[in-house]
Order: sequence, then C-alpha cells, then structure tokens
Amino acid sequence: MFELTLCSLFTILPDYLFRRYAQGKRFGHEITLFSVWYELRWGITGYLILTTLLITTIFYFHPATKNAVSFYRTVPLLPEGSGRVEEIFVKLKDEVKAGQPLFRLESSKQEAALETARRQVLEVDATIEQAKADVRSADGSVQEARSALKQAQDELETKEELNARSPGTVAARQIEKLQVVIQSREGTLAKTLANKDSVDTKVNVLLPAQKASAEAARAQAQVALDKMTVYAGIDGSVEQFTLRKGDIVNPLMRPAGILVPAEAGQRGLVAGFGQIEAQVIKTGMAAEALCLSKPLTIIPMVVADVQEIIAAGQLRPTDQLIDAAQAKNPGTITAFLEPIYSGDFDDVPAGSQCIVNAYTNNHDRLEDKDIGFGRWLMLHAIDTVGLVHAIIIRIQALLLPIKTLVLTGH
Repeated sequence: MFELTLCSLFTILPDYLFRRYAQGKRFGHEITLFSVWYELRWGITGYLILTTLLITTIFYFHPATKNAVSFYRTVPLLPEGSGRVEEIFVKLKDEVKAGQPLFRLESSKQEAALETARRQVLEVDATIEQAKADVRSADGSVQEARSALKQAQDELETKEELNARSPGTVAARQIEKLQVVIQSREGTLAKTLANKDSVDTKVNVLLPAQKASAEAARAQAQVALDKMTVYAGIDGSVEQFTLRKGDIVNPLMRPAGILVPAEAGQRGLVAGFGQIEAQVIKTGMAAEALCLSKPLTIIPMVVADVQEIIAAGQLRPTDQLIDAAQAKNPGTITAFLEPIYSGDFDDVPAGSQCIVNAYTNNHDRLEDKDIGFGRWLMLHAIDTVGLVHAIIIRIQALLLPIKTLVLTGH
C-alpha cells in the first residue's frame, strides 16, 4: 500500500493536475467514473509500471522475510541406562549449574558390584602380604641350602686333603658318599633358588597385575555407580521436569525432562530468505528485526553468516532412487543474524518469531572514481528505495499490536 501511494504521487497525481489545470477538465464533468482510464491513461500506465519496478527493486535488493526465529538447542535429561528413580535433587523451573546433580536412579546392583570389586582389591593386597612372607621364607631356604652345600663341600675337601697326605686314611667309599651328598645339596639349592624366583615373580609381576585388574574393576564399578546419578552438563533451567520417586526413566522412550541452556536463543536469529535472494544476501549486510515478543521495537542487526547450502535439497540414502519432482518445496537461503548492539536481544524470549528486513549497501561501489553515471545513478536509486522498506517495517511495528490483539484475536 505504501508503494502504491508513493508511486501515485509521481504518476497519477501529475497527470490529473495537468488535466485539471492545464486542460481545465473537472471531476464529475469531463472526468467521470467511466472516463477515468481514458483521461488518466498515461498516469495510470506509468503508475502500474513504476509500482511494479519499485516493488521488484525493493524486495530484491532489500529482501524481507517472516521466517525468522531465535532457535535454541535444548538438552534432554536422560540417564545412560534405564532405571527407577530413587532420589530427586531439583524441582521444576530450578536454575542449575554445570555438574549439579539432578536425580539418582536405584543403584543397589551397582553398589554391590562396587563392594565386590573393593573386596577383590583387599584380597589381592592380602595375597601380596602373604607372598612377601613367602619371599622371606624362600630366602631362608636358599640360605639353608647354601650352608648345607658349603658344609658338604668343606667336609669333602678335608677328606680329600687327608687322603692326599696319607693315602688310605679315608676310605674311598666315604669320599664318593660326600660327592653324592654335594650333588644332592646342589640340586636342593637349585630348587630353592627356582622357588625363590617364582615367589619374586609372583610378588613383583603377577600380584601387581592382579591388583591393577582389581583396581580397574573397582573403577569400572564406581563409574557404573556414578552413572546412576544424572548431572547437569551446562548452566540452565530445568523444564518439563515432573519426576517422582519410583518413576521409570528410559533413555530411548522416556526422558526425565529438558534442560534449557542459560543463554538459549540470545545470540540472534536464523532467517530464511527466498532462493531468488541468493546473490543479494551477503555476510555483513545491515538488517532490522521486528519480533512478536517485543512489539513496537525495531532491533538493528547484521548478517553474521549465510549458509552455503539449501536445506530442502538434502537427501538420505534409501532403497529407492530420488526423483527430483518430489522436491516441490524450493527451500530458503538460511542467514544467521546477530544484534549490532549488545543487550538489544536480551529481553527477546528464545524461540520468538520475527520479521526481518535486510538492506543492500552500495557505499563502497559508489566511492569508486571510475564508476559511470548510469551505474552511479542506479546504485543511488537502489540504496534510496531501501528507505521505503525501512518505513514499511516501522508501520508494521505500529500495527502489530492491533493486528495481533484485535484483528486476529490472539
């Protein structure tokens, strides 16, 4: 409507003034309801052409969309396994901090497993102490075997020395017997040394490995027990949290509630512009937003990023080939907008629906000294008609409460 009124000021109005004052024609006489088209044909034709060009230029170079939402991510409150609620630490709408416990599931099975793992560690510790005593016993056995062997060797040397000085003094049978005794005691010494090595290996290698395995089992049991308590991963507020003691919580079918991050939706808007605006929407463009949750307020924004792909074109591999004719919805160009001034978006509730206008800025092109007059004039006109869109969104801001509360009854 604003474009129609503006264009009429430059087309129909001058034509009428010419007819009225230059040609002397008057409404109700020469200009009637039936002769309006003939009398004002040049103005009406120019009016239609100018209006079409103006609307096309405005909406192409200064795109607008009603598909703008302050999306935010929610975090479902789910345990890693199913279970029955045993204890609840927070209530609905509570503000929580990261790491704060929310609720705990029944954990008698996990507690029993943890206690068993602890007992196994204590059992291995006791076995290590017993093995240390075995090491001392093996050391004594080795010392005893060595002393017995040394005694037999000394006795054999003495007998051999006596027999060498006085042949026949010592019977050959006694010397052979001592030699057999020495061989036996050497075997006993080797056996005790092997036994000592076995005990040392048990103390230094086997039992430490068993203790490490027992401690790992204890840690695993502790982790399983800790998983029975669900903690907040981030700061936020607890919503749809109606748990009661005895409820069954399932990570696949029945979440406990939703955790809304503390800064959810406060960064900006996600806006979807028509595909025809793909060559116009650029990062850094100035924009304005009018949100339903904050009427009568225009929020200055900037296009922070533009998604390079169109969501409507995505596909997933299936057992059927994709038919392009099935993609009837053309999809939109997704742009991410952020407020220019900090704090402007703080009081806009997350998930708000907004109207967004983006404005093309040709200031840098106009600064080019080599620009031609025709191009200079066209770029000036493009930047100037952006004012029309700025006026329109402000009119929408004024009419928004009336349209929402009175005309639609919401």
